[in-house]
Amino acid sequence: MRRTRWTISTAAVVLAAAFTSSGTAQDVGADIVIRGGTVYPGDAAPFRGDVAIKGDRIVYVGPQAPGPAKRVIDATGLVVAPGFIDPHTHVDNALASSDPAARLVLPFLTQGVTTAFLGVDGSGDPDMDKTFGRAKIGAEGMMDGFGQSTRDYGINFATYVGLGAVRLKVIGPADRAPTAAETAKMTALVSDAMCAGALGLSTGLFYAPQSFARRPEVVALAKAAAAKGGVYDSHIRDESSYTIGLKGAIDEALAFGREAGIPVHIAHIKALGVDVHGQAGAIIAQIEAAQKAGQIVHADQYPWSASGTGLSAALMPRWAQDGGRAAMLKRFDEPATMAKMRAEIADNLRRRGGPSALLITSGPSGAEGKTLEAIAKDAGVDPIDAAIDILKQREAGVASFNQSEADIAAFIRRPWVVTSSDASQGHPRYYASFARKYALYVKDKKVIDLQTFIDRSTSTTADMFGLSERGRLERGAFADVIAFDPNRFGPRADYTHPTMLSTGMRFVVVNGQLAIEEGEVTGAAAGRPLPRTPKPGSCP
Repeated sequence: MRRTRWTISTAAVVLAAAFTSSGTAQDVGADIVIRGGTVYPGDAAPFRGDVAIKGDRIVYVGPQAPGPAKRVIDATGLVVAPGFIDPHTHVDNALASSDPAARLVLPFLTQGVTTAFLGVDGSGDPDMDKTFGRAKIGAEGMMDGFGQSTRDYGINFATYVGLGAVRLKVIGPADRAPTAAETAKMTALVSDAMCAGALGLSTGLFYAPQSFARRPEVVALAKAAAAKGGVYDSHIRDESSYTIGLKGAIDEALAFGREAGIPVHIAHIKALGVDVHGQAGAIIAQIEAAQKAGQIVHADQYPWSASGTGLSAALMPRWAQDGGRAAMLKRFDEPATMAKMRAEIADNLRRRGGPSALLITSGPSGAEGKTLEAIAKDAGVDPIDAAIDILKQREAGVASFNQSEADIAAFIRRPWVVTSSDASQGHPRYYASFARKYALYVKDKKVIDLQTFIDRSTSTTADMFGLSERGRLERGAFADVIAFDPNRFGPRADYTHPTMLSTGMRFVVVNGQLAIEEGEVTGAAAGRPLPRTPKPGSCP
């Protein structure tokens, strides 16, 4: 573990604590005791007391830790909780960076996020050794069946194997069904990845070329993940009215789960766009009917009215993306093709709320931080022409303001919907999702209470995905603990300033090491890859 000192001039940060167990009053010989905070253990009532840590484990949770400790932290007035678990992120590049500072993932630590899931939306590389940063070593050097990581990380992370990554490796970007041999090759890649520690199979069926995948292909890969005890995680085919509609896309995901015999997780659940506003209640009823019928189904959600995606994903017809970016650019120069394309782009722009509802968050110089409407006005062109001009230069990221607060609140209230960020560059959700959910939906709007927020950011998430010994403050669990000031914990990032670190986290402990101490980043890189152990007997 490397340890250097970093400072955050704007953020006070959170510390870690442990879970309520009826431990015996013995001398625990703790390295750290977090004393006198209001302890929210995760899936249990809060109490005022102590959390004691020795090495990378919690050794006591209760009213008063016995015996001496090397370090006592006064948590009076602070909320002490398990480290938050984010089940849908795009911090793969940060964790794969050659820069140790990037691998700390400060936007997460300053919100109390100590564990993240990667490889979402079908992006997960089937090469688990690469993702986990571990050397390909022989059996004599293995620990618990997996190679040791060769890098240091600020947070813990698990990963999916992705349909998109597997499909591109075997088929490429073309709009066609796989041959029998290609299907066998793809299922083998998924099986191997599962045996090497993948959580399950992720898909992004909204995005080309994954949008070209049909039921037999998806079910075959999901069955390969199911055989090893995995989860099916889906950015569903349509969150709006693009193709099969929101209800149809939920039906499809549920059908995949039933046919493959695999738990279904709906990524960043939402009702996206003017055509489906108000449908949250119907979608909730649809999912809960499946649950009552015995199917395992759950979801995550980020607390923002604007989604984040690519400009081409938001506006371009899927047929126009067949063959990849080069083929799409070529179609821009074909008048007959463009005439057909313009009508569909116009309808996609309408369902997104119009050009004023699309904010460019990354892209060509001069476009970032402006709406598509403003860019078109400045250039004196139609918004569709402005969008095509941007795409001719490079792909652009957008924040798309497309959800209603009523739908957001309806999903937040469901016990099977947990907190996530969908963290991506250029959108404030990377820096502030957990802080915003607390500040806006717990403190301000009171949509849920504090214990519900903590449980659905920790223990509920851990239980959904089988993360053993994390997500709760209890004796024997790994010491991922946070402590925050309930009066100050909140977001600073917004859509025009998306990279402002959140405030109010006083202490953050990752695997027993202080990553944030009195609002300062210590530089401790105590995070770990968390390869999932496959179903017993399912792997060689």
